[in-house]
Formats: sequence, structure tokens, C-alpha cells
Amino acid sequence: MCGVSIGAVRHWKYGTRRSKQAAPRKFDCPRCHERSLDEQSYAYLLGLYLGDGHIVHCPKDVFRLEIACCDAWPGLIHAAAEAIKAVMPSNAVGYRQRQGCTMVGVLSKHLPCLFPQHGPGMKHTRKIALAVWQEDIVTKFAEEFVRGLIHSDGCRSMNRVRRPLKGGDRWYEYPRYTFVNESADIRRLFTDALDRLGIAWKQMNRKTISIARREAVARLDEFVGPKY
Repeated sequence: MCGVSIGAVRHWKYGTRRSKQAAPRKFDCPRCHERSLDEQSYAYLLGLYLGDGHIVHCPKDVFRLEIACCDAWPGLIHAAAEAIKAVMPSNAVGYRQRQGCTMVGVLSKHLPCLFPQHGPGMKHTRKIALAVWQEDIVTKFAEEFVRGLIHSDGCRSMNRVRRPLKGGDRWYEYPRYTFVNESADIRRLFTDALDRLGIAWKQMNRKTISIARREAVARLDEFVGPKY
């Protein structure tokens, strides 16, 4: 009737409270503890991180990974969240709304273990190189890695070209993929993966990689496809 809890009455009677056993801590880092890593999902998530992701050092040595996903592509937001869940199943996925995009993220003390590319400053201002174990995963799942990079910093579009002729200009168009990134190291990781898959590419300008050959576009369409 007075709203007094049983625990309070027990404390009044015995002078002690019921001991609370600390819940066992969950370690979700396959690099530090014995747990298998979903390598296929990790390859995709690594591509997203190198493109539109960043890691922030928070208080108490906790790190926050966030992937910026455009609100125009809700399927990409879902795919990023699913990749995080597959790689870190014991951690909750969070969402933060920003103008025109949704930040899909996760908190963990072990993010630098999974993403050793983390460091101060923007990615294009520092060296970006894969660890040996990451290279093994990217080699094994090159398609997922390329898919993650294109979903973050790439696109599939129609290129319209004008060809001047005597009887008048002729216009024609064809599909192509482009990948744009300021970091030369990340562009090299992208083109190395394309070479591994036998997909022809071309340096379009200083920071843009173009895949425009018909057979190369068809090959990417098999596992990348348009954003949705």
C-alpha cells in the first residue's frame, strides 16, 4: 500500500541488500577471442567503412563506427545494418539522422581490432593499407568488397556521349560504373580487387575510376547492381 519494495524491507530487517552478480561480459571481437568471423559480411562492411565510414574515439576507451547512408537509398541503410549485425552480433546497431543521410553505427572497444585502418585525420591524409588477415578475406570475397566500395563511394549511371557526324551529331548512351575517392590507397585497393576479378577499369581523372566496357559492366551487374 505504501509502495515499499521487498528489497527495501529486506534491507531494513537484515541491514544488507541482495547481492547482484554482475552479468558476464560479452566479448564480440573475433580478433581477441575465439569466435568465428562472418568474412563475407566483413568484406562488404570493410568496403562501406573505407568509402563512407569513420570511427570515433569516445570516453572510456569505447569506439563508435558509423556508416553514412543516403536517405534516398533505404535498402543501403538496411544492408549496412545487416552487415554490422553479422560481424558484431552481440552489439546493438544504432541510427542517427543527419540532413539527407542516416548514420548507421555501433559501439565497441574492439573496433580498432576489426578496422586497424582507424587513425587520426581523414583517410586520404594518411596511409591506408590492409592487414594480412584482411587481405586474405578481401581476396576470398573480392565481390563483396567491391560491392561495399561502390555502394559507399560509387554509382551506376547512364553516360550520354555526342559523336559529331557530317549529317548531324549523333547521341548514344551506355551504362557505366564510377568510383570516386580522394585516397589513392583506397582507389588502389578498389582497382586491385577489380583486377583480381578480371574486370577492366580506367582512370577517368585524378580521383575517379570508371568501368564502362560492356562485359565489365555486365560482370559488376551480377553482384553489385544499382542502389535501391
